[in-house]
Amino acid sequence: MTEVMVIAGSKSDEKIVENVTKVLKEEGVKFRLEYASAHREPERVNKIVKGSDAKVFIAIAGLSAALPGVVASLTKKPVIGVPVDSKIGGLDALLSIVQMPKGVPVATVGIDNGQNAAYLAKRILDA
Repeated sequence: MTEVMVIAGSKSDEKIVENVTKVLKEEGVKFRLEYASAHREPERVNKIVKGSDAKVFIAIAGLSAALPGVVASLTKKPVIGVPVDSKIGGLDALLSIVQMPKGVPVATVGIDNGQNAAYLAKRILDA
């Protein structure tokens, strides 16, 4: 069984993905990793989320950072968004993830702080 599903919007997010997966491995968390863009591959994102038995999702995205919100719209399970610094210091991604509408919550960690997303996922699993 997958405990955490990690979804990154692009291979360019690989550095952040490595930070997330390193901590998950160190903490003994079973995870699965997928790359899928909310804008370019919405059907793929839907299939990944709906087909996952994960208890927590970590969604990594830069620029408009729609991926965490899309994931949260497809599941009632906890979603942690990781904003990536790709333009204007990552503030665009951070604000896109933080400003979710009521009823579609996304926990958000600091810009490029994939480690904290992994630690938060572990705490959620241990609760």
